[in-house]
Order: sequence, then structure tokens, then C-alpha cells
Amino acid sequence: MVLAQQASLLEHQASIAKMVEELAARDDEIERLKAQIDKLRRMHFGRKSEQLAKQIDKLEAQLEDLTAGRGAAEARNQRDRTPNAPASKSPSREPLPPHLPREEIVLEPDPLCPRCATTMQPLGEDVSEQLARVAAAFKVIRTIRRKLLCPGCRHIEQLPMPGLPIERSIAHPSLLADIAVSKFADHQPLYRQSEIAARDGVTLDRASMGRWVGQIVELCMVLVEAIQRYVLAAGKLHGDDTTVPVLTPGNQKTTTGRFWVYVRDDRRSGSTEPAAVWFSYSSDRKGVHPQTHLANFKGILQADAYAGFDQLYASGDVFEAACWDHARRYIYDVHERTPTPDTQNLLQMIGELYSIEADIRGKPPDERLRVRQEKSKFLLNTFESTIRAKLATLSKKSTLTGAINYSLNHWAALTFYCEDGRAEISNVLAENALRCVALGRKNYLFVGSDSGGERAAAMYSLIGTCKLNEVNPRAYLEYVLTHIADHKVNRIDELLPWNVADKLKLAAPLTSTV
Repeated sequence: MVLAQQASLLEHQASIAKMVEELAARDDEIERLKAQIDKLRRMHFGRKSEQLAKQIDKLEAQLEDLTAGRGAAEARNQRDRTPNAPASKSPSREPLPPHLPREEIVLEPDPLCPRCATTMQPLGEDVSEQLARVAAAFKVIRTIRRKLLCPGCRHIEQLPMPGLPIERSIAHPSLLADIAVSKFADHQPLYRQSEIAARDGVTLDRASMGRWVGQIVELCMVLVEAIQRYVLAAGKLHGDDTTVPVLTPGNQKTTTGRFWVYVRDDRRSGSTEPAAVWFSYSSDRKGVHPQTHLANFKGILQADAYAGFDQLYASGDVFEAACWDHARRYIYDVHERTPTPDTQNLLQMIGELYSIEADIRGKPPDERLRVRQEKSKFLLNTFESTIRAKLATLSKKSTLTGAINYSLNHWAALTFYCEDGRAEISNVLAENALRCVALGRKNYLFVGSDSGGERAAAMYSLIGTCKLNEVNPRAYLEYVLTHIADHKVNRIDELLPWNVADKLKLAAPLTSTV
């Protein structure tokens, strides 16, 4: 009997040791995958580098599976662990953010010793913290304005009602900000927001919410215009556009509208000036729209090969800088269908160009220009001679011919970044700014009208600029809507996101009494 118990104990100990060993091996693999994913995300081969994106997605899936497996193993270990067996080592974690409010639950033992009934003395304490998520809650803000009466002269004194963004409205600035951010940043249509509020027993009429959105945009339009002036005053811009379905009044059919985006962001070339993005909407893609937007702009325009920009370049005031992401994409599409050593070699050469850019990210323009002249220009000359030699051997109907011709037809614009240290190798900044539109299309499918597109462009400008400056857009809009009614329009720049960021950090939470 004793021998059987000893054998069972040894078997159980061996099982625990094996489990601990497996957990350690899994932890090592998790850390390796994390490091590999981080490395890939730091590599700058363009936003739409399909091969890199697929590799990251694959590693993310493996990491998710491994971490889930570790969690299951920990649960089994905890379930099967004998009372005296050592607990498995918990993975290290980052401390929880210090700015979050703390709610303390104090567990106080009985002061009398359970063994001898003597009063015990404090010995210290152990503290553990868990991150909780409290659902967003509605509450009513009551502004009580008390009156005072002078018994001598019968004068009545009462403080005026603080300015509200929408007069005689039940909507507090915090609610207005939440509706706007939910619609334009989180892409929740108003009817879904209404349904979410109903779960908390709050009726938010969609017609009222729609009016509020229009009033919010109208109030903030002076800020959008300030952002537009700031963006277009730069010496270098990133420009792009994308489609959006627009509902046609009366027949429920859709037409195709356009969002145009212009980004001012020179942080990659060492600038400390705030970044900003301005959106504009149009009902079509005619060249007159960007030509009107940039009529007074002078400098570098980093964009795709859209012909509507050509008139701007012809003026001599705007210099064209093309995007190597596009050139690479054409070659990659050919390589994915019919890979050859030639296409692989071309992709590797482009990859080397991006690697050089990664090394000089954040350096001043003159330093970037020096490195590009020393390293990138040689690679570009080699790339050009390689594709020209390959082109001479290809049929005109070859798909690789088309990919090569794209690069050769835009060669001056593709190599412009080696002539000016402010320019970038790609237009990824503009493409990133347009992601909000792509995400929105998946949720709300279309905008209701051309005026709806204009309102969306205005809010995308504000929210996108907040994101570029790491400003919480909800906190920002609440601050703006609280102050803009009483703010002097000739000092509107004071309310731009980067100018109020410090005030948002110090803003006190709402209270239920005044």
C-alpha cells in the first residue's frame, strides 16, 4: 500500500515537472514570436506589403494560439494542483497605469488570534491590482443657480447660466462628444448608438442626435478651417483620395463621392512642429478639386500618379514626389502570380531602399539627403538599369512589362526623394489617414448625401489631427464644445488639439453637483 502511494506521488511529481517544462518552453516561444512580430512591424516596406502583412498575420495567429494554450494549461494546472504543490510562475507584467482611479477593497482579518484569542498587531499588508472595465454610464448634470435677495434694496443676484454649445438642449458637451466620436471615430451609426443607449434605459431620439451632429460640425467648422490653413501652409504635403458611396435622394441608389486627404507631418525628417490632417469631400474625382484645394500651395506634394495633380506640377510651384509603395505593389502582384528570380531580385532591391529609410528616420533633412545621395542613389541607378535591361527581353503584353513601365514612366517623381531631404520614399502617411474612411465604409456602407460627406470630412479632420498628436478625441471634443461658444473666433488657434493637450490631462471629472 505504501509503495503504491509512493509510486503515485512520484508519477504526479513527474507530471507536474513535465507541465512546468512545457509551460517554460511555451513562454520562450511566446517571447520569440513577440520579438519577431515587433521586428516586422518596425520594418518599413509600405503599408500594403502583402507578403509582410501575411507573415505578421500568421505570427499573430500563432501567438494568439500559444497564449490561449498557456492559459488553458495554467487553468488545468491550478485545477489539478495538490494543496502542497508549488504554484506555476506567473508571467511578468507591466504595472497598471498610475493615472487610473483606484477603488480599494480591504480584507481585514479578525483582530483576535484564532488560536489563542490574543489581540494581534499589524504586520503589514499585501496588495494586488486587477484592471477593471466599468461600462460607460449616463448621468444627469444638474446646474443649480441659487438666488440671493438683498433685504435692504431688494436686489436679486444670480450667476448666469454657463454657455452651452447647443442652447436649450438636454445634451451635455460630454454626450455630444461621445456621439461624434462614436460616429466618426468608432464608426457607429446613430441608430446603433440609440439602441445601445436603450439598453441603459435612456431614450436618444435619432432625429435629435442627427440635429446635434449637424450643430456640432457647424460649431467646429472654424476649427476645421484653422486646421486647413495650418496644413496648407506647410512646405510638404502628403495627398491622396478614396471613394465613398453616397445615397442619391429619392431613389435609394448610390453614387460615388470622394474624400480627399492632405497630411502635414514632417516628424520623419526631424521636425518638431505638430502634425495635422485636413479632409475635403467632393461628389466626383475631377482634377478641379485638388487644384482648388492646393491653389495657393507651394512645395512638395507626395502623392500617387493621379492626373488631376498634373496641372499643379506644371505651374512650377509644386514638386511631384511619387510613392514607392505603388511601384513595389505592381511588381509584387506579378511576383505573387508568377514568381521568378527577376521579380524576387527587384523586390529585394526595393526592400534595401526602405531599409536605408528606416535607418535615417527622424534625422534632419540635410542628413537624410546625404545618406540618400551616398547609398540610395546607387541602388536606384542599379534598379533602373536592371529593369530597362529586363524590359528589352519582354513582350509588350507581359504583366511584368506593365509593372516596369509604371516605374519608368514616373522615374523622376520616384527618385525625387533623393533630391530633397524633406520628401519621403512613400505616401504611407496619407494612406494611413484614409483608414478611417475604409473602416467607416464597412460599418455605415454609405453617407446620406453630399452635405453628409462634407460633415464627415470636417469631423475626420478634427479626429485625425487628434490621433496624430496623441490626443484623446473624445476628451478634446468635450473640451472644445464646453468652451467654443464663449471663445473669441480670432483666437481659435488656441483650441487646436496640440494647444489644449495639457489642459485635457488636467481636466477634472464631471460631478453631479455645482
